[in-house]
Amino acid sequence: MTLDTPFTGYSDPALHAEGLYIGGEWLPGGGIPVIDPSTGRTLAEVPDAGEAEAMRAVDAAEAAAAGWRATSPRQRSEILRRWFTLMTEHAEELALLISLENGKALADARGEVAYAAEFFRWYAEEATRIPGEFRHTPSGLHNILVDHEPIGIAVLITPWNFPAAMATRKIGPALAAGCTVILKPASETPLTAYAMARLGEEAGVPPGVVNVLTTTSPGPVTNAMLADGRVRKLSFTGSTGVGRILLAEAAKSVVSCSMELGGNAPFVVFDDADLSAALDGAMVAKMRNGGEACTAANRLLVQSGIHDAFVEGLTERMKALKMGRGYDAGTQIGPMITTKAVDKIDRLVAEAVSRGARVHTGGKVADDSGYYYPPTVLDNVPPEAALAHEEIFGPVAAVYRFDTEEEAIALANDTEYGLAAYVYSQDIMRAMRVGRGIETGMVGINRGLMSDPAAPFGGAKQSGLGREGGVTGILEFMEPKYFAVEF
Repeated sequence: MTLDTPFTGYSDPALHAEGLYIGGEWLPGGGIPVIDPSTGRTLAEVPDAGEAEAMRAVDAAEAAAAGWRATSPRQRSEILRRWFTLMTEHAEELALLISLENGKALADARGEVAYAAEFFRWYAEEATRIPGEFRHTPSGLHNILVDHEPIGIAVLITPWNFPAAMATRKIGPALAAGCTVILKPASETPLTAYAMARLGEEAGVPPGVVNVLTTTSPGPVTNAMLADGRVRKLSFTGSTGVGRILLAEAAKSVVSCSMELGGNAPFVVFDDADLSAALDGAMVAKMRNGGEACTAANRLLVQSGIHDAFVEGLTERMKALKMGRGYDAGTQIGPMITTKAVDKIDRLVAEAVSRGARVHTGGKVADDSGYYYPPTVLDNVPPEAALAHEEIFGPVAAVYRFDTEEEAIALANDTEYGLAAYVYSQDIMRAMRVGRGIETGMVGINRGLMSDPAAPFGGAKQSGLGREGGVTGILEFMEPKYFAVEF
């Protein structure tokens, strides 16, 4: 499939550039060009919302809140289930749209659509299983009833790297809980969010329950919403730096926050690991979405006995990847999201090489490559290199050597982040022991992919607060209410 293929249905960028989606209406406007990173050409232009439009979205969410809260769990479940079905029916079109505005290879985009749709199916089921509690008090003087109620209007802020999945991972539990929402997608990839809103309309989402706005002024727009007493929840996925700023702003109005922030994932390989399986897992953990993922393996820690064979095998696999336009047949790695992203990757690699890192493949951007950066393998990266501490968000695999289990754990924990980690060993007891020793929210044991709508996704340390997905994800959008009952 190429850019010359006629756009149809949900893959047509122009269809999703008609306006802000507020209160079930499309409000026309422009101001934000959406760029195809595969070519640098403009796909469409979407509206640039200001504070007035943000307040209009809050008004719409408030107007719909009482009605949506009063809908039965089964009714909310059926709407989410229909939304899942529509996403599945339009999967190929959505995948093309994601590839066009994000640049990811179509295979990755198809995987994202399937993953994203599953959040609607999972929370369609969870909507009917909202927990409650009944207990006797120790004194025997009364009984304890605990109910869970919708927390209120939720502001959802999503990044550009998974424009469908990050939206459904927040919208699904919020709607299942009975909340109305305002989604602010990244300005780099807004078309998928608007396409999702159209599917929501088809699925029967009432006007005002889901609102979508795009802006080039995310700070003022978000702050205006957080300062409004009607907004009671902020769910944010993005960098730790921005997350800290949002937490400070939300504190002014005591808004509940869920934060999925940065990562610096270690990928630990012991001598007794199945080398082929470890290499397979490394390619998934490192190169999913071209390395532009918060769970991407950022530091590959390999025990000395298997280190050289691992580097050799990884180099062969990285060299073999086909780089090209995301939507072209056979492309395995597409462009990065912006030239700024390429510049950051190039800077981190050059600085590591200047400190003694060895390049086994890639390592240098071509002068005319635009948004592209070649798959790269480095080893001998010194611990003082910025690459060892910053999230690279690109197709660069930096391999580090270790000797003992204790050293591996210490290296893995030598970061302020704690989102994800991976451990490869055929000794399951050791793998679990090391996984427990790493300060992180998620661990993949002999697996390079851990994300699952049925599992709690989130991190420790500076990687975030709260969890998305799983049976706990819906509770992020609910408040427990205790009743002291005498009967």
